[in-house]
Amino acid sequence: MNKRAGISLNASSSTYEKQNSLFTAYWDDFNIITVMIHETASESLSFRLTDGQDWLPVSNIRELENEPVNQTIIQLQTVDPLNAGQEYFVVDQKGNSCLLLTGKVVRTEEFDRRYAYQKDDLGSILNGDRTIFKIWAPTAIQVKLNLYDKKQNFLRVLDLVREENGTWAHEEPGRLEGNYYRYLINVNGRWNKAVDPYAKALSVNGEFGVVLDLAKTNPPGWNPFHKPEFKNATDAIIYELHVRDFSIQSQSGMVHKGKYRALTEKHTKGPLNTTSGMDYLKDLGVTHVELLPIQDYGSVDESAAFPNYNWGYDPTHYFVPEGSYSTDPFDPVQRIKEVKEMVAAFHENGIRVIMDVVFNHIYIIEDSSLEKIVPGYYFRYDKGGKPSNGTGVGNDTASERFMMRKLMVDSVRFWIKEYGIDGFRFDLMGIHDIETMNVIRREIDEIDPSILMIGEGWNMHTILADDQKAKIEHASKMPGICHFNDRFRDAVKGKLFNQNDQGFATGNLFVKDQIVQCIMGSTNTLFSAPGQSINYVECHDNHTLWDRMLISNSFEEELIREKRHLLASALVLLSQGIPFIHAGQEFFRTKYGVENSYASPDEINQFDWQKKAGESRSVNYIKGLIQLRREHPCFRLQRKDQIREHLTFYEYCPSLLIYKLHHLKEIDSWNEVVVVHNAGIDLKKIQVDPLKNWHVVVDNDKAGVTALYSLEMNEITVSPLSTLVMYN
Repeated sequence: MNKRAGISLNASSSTYEKQNSLFTAYWDDFNIITVMIHETASESLSFRLTDGQDWLPVSNIRELENEPVNQTIIQLQTVDPLNAGQEYFVVDQKGNSCLLLTGKVVRTEEFDRRYAYQKDDLGSILNGDRTIFKIWAPTAIQVKLNLYDKKQNFLRVLDLVREENGTWAHEEPGRLEGNYYRYLINVNGRWNKAVDPYAKALSVNGEFGVVLDLAKTNPPGWNPFHKPEFKNATDAIIYELHVRDFSIQSQSGMVHKGKYRALTEKHTKGPLNTTSGMDYLKDLGVTHVELLPIQDYGSVDESAAFPNYNWGYDPTHYFVPEGSYSTDPFDPVQRIKEVKEMVAAFHENGIRVIMDVVFNHIYIIEDSSLEKIVPGYYFRYDKGGKPSNGTGVGNDTASERFMMRKLMVDSVRFWIKEYGIDGFRFDLMGIHDIETMNVIRREIDEIDPSILMIGEGWNMHTILADDQKAKIEHASKMPGICHFNDRFRDAVKGKLFNQNDQGFATGNLFVKDQIVQCIMGSTNTLFSAPGQSINYVECHDNHTLWDRMLISNSFEEELIREKRHLLASALVLLSQGIPFIHAGQEFFRTKYGVENSYASPDEINQFDWQKKAGESRSVNYIKGLIQLRREHPCFRLQRKDQIREHLTFYEYCPSLLIYKLHHLKEIDSWNEVVVVHNAGIDLKKIQVDPLKNWHVVVDNDKAGVTALYSLEMNEITVSPLSTLVMYN
C-alpha cells in the first residue's frame, strides 16, 4: 500500500460536507471508489468511507498512475458492495469530506443486472379514480414531483417512494387529467428539475409533462391497426417528406401551412389547377411516406407565432409529437389529435406512414432529463470521462444498456399502438448495437411483421466495439432490417464526399459492374435478401441530385442533366430492393445549392408546387415507373434465389446495361421483361428475338403499363440517356 494512501481507523465525524476543494470521490464499480486529489499533497493522506451512520470497511487502497502529475488518484476497494440510492461520504484524516458521486458504476453490466426494470408502467397513468406516477431513478436519494393545474399554477409537492429495481412511485387520489407535472431528483448532492422521459403529453416547448387520458385524443372511428394492406418489404415505394416543407409554400393550395393538418386536407389545388397535397401523393402512387422527425425536438421555439425552421434531428422527448407542426402547441391534446388525424388520412388514401426516429443522441446532454435523472447512464463516455461523439452533435446514447434499449423499444411500441405508425427510419443506426436493433425487430414482429425497419447503417466512430455496431456491413446479422444502400447511391451519381465525382447515370461508365450488383439488390455483396436494400440517389441530407449535377455536370446543357436525372430515378424504381424517393425528386428538386439545409429558411426547403406544375412530363414519368413496379412483381422479387433464377444480364457495350427478367409464369402476368439503361450520349440499336411479340412500356420520358408501341422488327433503338422497358 502506498504510504500516501495510508488509512487511519481512529478519525470520526458526525457531520459531513458534500464537497471540498481538496478532493472529489466517484463510485466507479460496486466495490470501487476513485478519489481525485486536486493538488499535490505534501503529507500522507488517509481516507475513510461512511454512510453517515457507520464507518464502512475498506479492504484495499492504492495509488493509480495518472497525468497530469499535479493530480493524485487514489482507488479504494470496499469489503461489501455499495448500493445505489444511498448517500456515502469519503472523509480524509483531517475530517475533510465529500459526497461520493455516481461515476462509472452506472455503465457496468452489474448495474443493469441489479437495477434493470422490465415492467411497462413508467410515466403517469390514470387508473380509475387514482393517478399513478412512476420513474426509474436508481441513483437518486429522493424523488419529488411538483404538481401544477392546467394553467401551470403550482399546487403541491408529492413525495415518491422507492420501489423495486430503482423505481420511484406515488399514487395520488383523484384523476389528475390535464394537470402539469415535473420531477425533482436528488442525485449527486443536488436537486435536478426533470421532465418525465415517459411523459405521453407535454406543455409548449416540453417544459412540463401533462397527465392525459389518451383515449380522448382519438379521432372519430380511430383504429391504429386499420391500415393499407402490405405484405412484403420489396412492395414498398418510400417517399421522404418533411411536414412543414410540403405545405408551407403560398401556392401549395393547403390551408394549414406547415402543419400536420395540411396533410389531412382534401381536393387541394396548386398552380395551374394541378393536384396538390394528399391527393397528389395518392395519385403519384407511393406506398409509404417517410416523415422527417415528428417526435418532440428542441431546436424550434414552439411558442413563436412564426417558428424558425429545422429538420428536427434534435430530440428531447420520445413519446410525444413535435408541437411546432400543431395548430395549437399550447394545448397538450391538440398535437396528439392532429398526428392521429394525419395518420388516419394517409391510411384512408392507401399510404402507410414511416416516422424518422432519432434515438442515437439527445439535443443537449446537459439539459437532458435522462442525464438529470440518472447521470452518466444513458450515454457513452470515453476513457477520459468525456461523452462519446460519434454522432457529431455532442453525445451518443448507449443503446446497449438495458434501460436505454427499453426506452427505444417502449417508444416504438407506443407509436405503433397509439398512433398507428407503419415503419421506422433509424437515424444514424450505426451508433446503435446489433442486439438492440434485433430486439426491436422481434418486438415489432409480435405486433405486426409488415411494419418496416430501415436505417442508416453507417460506420460511426462511437465508443462501441466494431462487431456490435448495427452497420451495413453487418446486415446479415440483422434480418428484417433494411439499410440505406450507399453503394447504390454512389454508383449511380458519384461518391458522396467528392462532389465532382460521377456515377453511371451522370457519365462514369466504369462503374457499370457496381450497378449490376445494385440492380440485384446487392444480394451478392451486402444483403441476404433484396428487401434489406434501400435504393436511393437523394434524400434530405446533402445536395439534391439536381444540385449535385450542377457541380459534377456543370458543363452540360440543362436538357442533358434532366435526362440523366430521369435515368437515375429509373434505376432506383426498377432495381430489386426497396426504392426510396426524396420529395420533389420527381420534378428535379433544387435547394439552390445548399448542401445541408437543416436550418435553412422555407425559401430553400419548401416543396415547390410551382415547379411541380411546370414539370408535368417528368412527374408523369416517375408516376408511370411507380405504376409499373406496383403492378408487376418481377421488379420486386423477395429472395436472393429468385433473383439468381429470374434475372440475367447481357453484355453489349459500355454505355448499355441490359438485363432480362424471365421465366415469370408463376410470378407475373408477363412472360419476359427486358430492361435497357443507356447511360451514353448516343443512340444504340439492339437485336431482339423476332419470334416474340415485344411491347414497349417505357421509352424516353414516357412510362407506364400500357404499351407505347409494339416491335415489328427484330431491332429496337434506345435513345441516349434513357431507360427502355419491353415485355412479351
